[in-house]
Amino acid sequence: MKIIIRSAKIIDSKSPFHNQTVDLLIADGLIEKIGTSILDIDDTTEVKFNNLHLSQGWFDSSVSFGEPGYEDRETIANGLNTAAKSGFTAIALQPNSYPVIDNQSQVNFVKNKANGFATELFPIGALTKASEGKDMAELFDMKKSGAIAFGDYNKSLGNANLLKIALQYVQDFDGLVIAYSQDANIKGNGVANEGIVSTRLGLKGIPNLAEELQIARNLFLLEYTGGKLHIPTISTAKSVELIKEAKAKGLKVTCSVSVHHLVLTDEKLEGFDTRFKVTPPLRSEADRKVLINAVLDGTIDMITSDHNPIDIEFKKMEFDTAKNGTIGLESAFGALLTVLPLETVILKLTSRNVFGLENNTIEEGSKANFTFFTPEGKSTFTKENILSKSKNSAFLGTEIKGSVYGILNQNQLVITK
Repeated sequence: MKIIIRSAKIIDSKSPFHNQTVDLLIADGLIEKIGTSILDIDDTTEVKFNNLHLSQGWFDSSVSFGEPGYEDRETIANGLNTAAKSGFTAIALQPNSYPVIDNQSQVNFVKNKANGFATELFPIGALTKASEGKDMAELFDMKKSGAIAFGDYNKSLGNANLLKIALQYVQDFDGLVIAYSQDANIKGNGVANEGIVSTRLGLKGIPNLAEELQIARNLFLLEYTGGKLHIPTISTAKSVELIKEAKAKGLKVTCSVSVHHLVLTDEKLEGFDTRFKVTPPLRSEADRKVLINAVLDGTIDMITSDHNPIDIEFKKMEFDTAKNGTIGLESAFGALLTVLPLETVILKLTSRNVFGLENNTIEEGSKANFTFFTPEGKSTFTKENILSKSKNSAFLGTEIKGSVYGILNQNQLVITK
């Protein structure tokens, strides 16, 4: 298949064509030619959009679907199509299915289900069996089958010795441990950020300390063991400070932040709307501003949608009993452009090297792994924009910027409209 992409502005700081508007000729999934005006060729597909921008394909490091076990929330097929039309050419799939992805056969199952799609699926294996935090899962076998990291989704490991052993064990095969950080005892029965809003609403609070204490512990363990540690979806100013200090020491630690923690705050809870009940909880405006600055200065390595579909019956409940989570693939790009400059957004959405995945610079001879988009225009995110089976989006009714036109990956072209 041959494709000519017309008048695309390249956003790729490592490319010699960065910030240039060019044509690109793609042949059999590879960039054959980049120039200012490529002549028409027979039997080619032309890609042309208003104010077309093009970057390396986006990667989302924390996506939950449901299959196997929770197909009513989301299937792998519809989830990957949703990711593609949201601009993502690759996603890391969390292990929180039923059964949990904690062995070689489960890794093979989700990988086989993802065959043939434009968006690639990279499984995250559970760190402990059934994500129960008691016994270490079959990490090496899962690594051989294609798991790119190991962690128990939104579950903090209470057993410090087990995390220590895991960090030591994975060094034999260059594995990456993911340590969600929230002290269960300090969190208690909390459902919202501990602060003025939770007090005013009468909601049980989760103090920042619940996250920070666990991060401090996990960083001490990393300093003792060596190895590589990824701390996902941090949410407080002190967490940023702790990770910045650890990086200054030379520890191999990376971290991510969710889109909703960069854009929204606990003020959204005023109406007790369970769409805003997430883990970790939405924090204060002061925390949000520190997170934004940490993205800009490089302390935060990645941004994730933390896409987590939840059945409507588990969201249409009292705030205290509703499940945590929001979908986020469809709204990620547009929401981020409201708080961050374009080049920063693209950089943080393409930092797949944190998970040991290759980045393809946009130059002749490289693999064609692209996201098509425009940063121009404003719109309101509505249910019509949701492609997921579940509709639990925290961004419904929110103004967003720009739009995604589609992706090109695996020699497949997916256009949103």
